[in-house]
Amino acid sequence: MTTNIEAAAERLLGAYASGTPCEPVRDLIGTADDAYAVQERLTERWLTEGRRLAGRKIGLTSRAVQAQIGVDSPDFGMLFADMAVPDGDEIPAGAVLQPRAEAEVALVLEHDLTHERHTVADVIRATAFALPAIEVVGSRVRDWDITLADTVADNASSGMYALGSRPVPLADVDLRLCGMVMERRGEQVSTGNGAACLGHPLNAALWLADTLVRVGRPLRAGDTVLTGALGPVVPAAPGDVFEARIDGLGDVRVAFGRAESGGEES
Repeated sequence: MTTNIEAAAERLLGAYASGTPCEPVRDLIGTADDAYAVQERLTERWLTEGRRLAGRKIGLTSRAVQAQIGVDSPDFGMLFADMAVPDGDEIPAGAVLQPRAEAEVALVLEHDLTHERHTVADVIRATAFALPAIEVVGSRVRDWDITLADTVADNASSGMYALGSRPVPLADVDLRLCGMVMERRGEQVSTGNGAACLGHPLNAALWLADTLVRVGRPLRAGDTVLTGALGPVVPAAPGDVFEARIDGLGDVRVAFGRAESGGEES
């Protein structure tokens, strides 16, 4: 199985390097544990290459999406510093394969979360502030033909992300009831609220904190946590501009660069 894990990691790394989506990796791995082993291989490779770990993302927080894929819990992936895009900036064409945008609540931590089992109070105490976020997910797997094993291995289908610039203390916002509207080029394309994320974004953060301690990569002070989509995920194309507004948190914006003349879109 170690050979298969290495082969799956190399297949995904090849897609990153070439900019061409690859075949699914589920022919090489079959379980979530195997998939996280692949993700860990990618993480180790990237850290060796000098990338800096800046936080984590939580995926599959929607019950409907969980049912669609056939799972009953979220998944997670790594956030690296070079995946962050300043609010309002442009993501170059081709930087994320098969991109899709989703609006989320981001938490930025002030303290480590290293207990074997945390409480919501632990998460609240550890959080410095919340920010609105747009996560741009992507898939190195052709046509988004993914199962749980494929998306977990592919760093939970991570891509890039933009954060708002006005930090809000948790005491000043109701993350469960906060409404979200996301527009693409001025047209409303996604709506939702905090309750769509496992009932409350803090529930997702709690799950992540406990899970990461078990796998040996606990959340640390300074980490950013993308807690999961508040509404439907929307495909993105070159030239698109997305703006998300979350009640109590403000807004965040990201644009997608156009392909160069004569270039080919991914």
